[in-house]
Amino acid sequence: MDIASIIGLVVCISLTIMAIVVGNGFAAIYRDFMDLQSALITFGGAFCAILAGNTIESFVGGLKSFGLVLKRPNFNIPEMIQKVIDLSNVARKEGLLSLEEAAGEIDDEFLRKGILLVVDGTDPELVRAIMETELMSMEDRHKKKITFWEDVGSMGPAWGMIGTLVGLVNMLNNMSDPNSIGPQMAVALITTLYGSLLANWICTPIAMKLKTNNSEEYRLKEILIEGLLSIQAGENPRVIEEKLKSFLAPKDRTSSEGGEADG
Repeated sequence: MDIASIIGLVVCISLTIMAIVVGNGFAAIYRDFMDLQSALITFGGAFCAILAGNTIESFVGGLKSFGLVLKRPNFNIPEMIQKVIDLSNVARKEGLLSLEEAAGEIDDEFLRKGILLVVDGTDPELVRAIMETELMSMEDRHKKKITFWEDVGSMGPAWGMIGTLVGLVNMLNNMSDPNSIGPQMAVALITTLYGSLLANWICTPIAMKLKTNNSEEYRLKEILIEGLLSIQAGENPRVIEEKLKSFLAPKDRTSSEGGEADG
């Protein structure tokens, strides 16, 4: 589980609820801030508008991507760099063909595919082209999910405003009762609140986390591509190690002896 995402989402709504409750009591949540019609207009309108602009499959896929935010991504870049270095040592001692057996023990499909291309004697430029094409395809899939939540986030406030306008029209049509103006105005504004919550409590944080995860995975796969091509070129394992660790921040780099690097 991604603790940061869970804590952030829970604390955000908790602070909002606390602001409502202080001075007004818990009853205010149900009495003043819960309105079914406002929720239907804001949430229903926002998601249905997104559905209208997508296919059923992409819409469902976008909704399912919410689960990715709650899972901690397994992008251990230093560990993957060490695997590449180990593979380079095997290739240097036993030849590239020896990597085929090692590929069977690797869980990462991207790395395993690259190793098999190298073992098959594929031209280095073709290896790079194939791996980078897969990398771009991965990024395109991720961007579609990111765009989904960004679009929902933009629709939320818009449909909240629509709900507010509907409420104001109803209020202005019933001006004969002065005592109802205040409550009707409050209900009209709740849709704007719902739209802001949808955008800033849910959609924007989800899109931000998906962008972060995409950036980390993209960087990891860039490192793997460089490592595989270096192995294929027969470069010294120590040179490969230094090349790949240049992708890392100084505090994340370790020398081959296990000591911390300077900087």
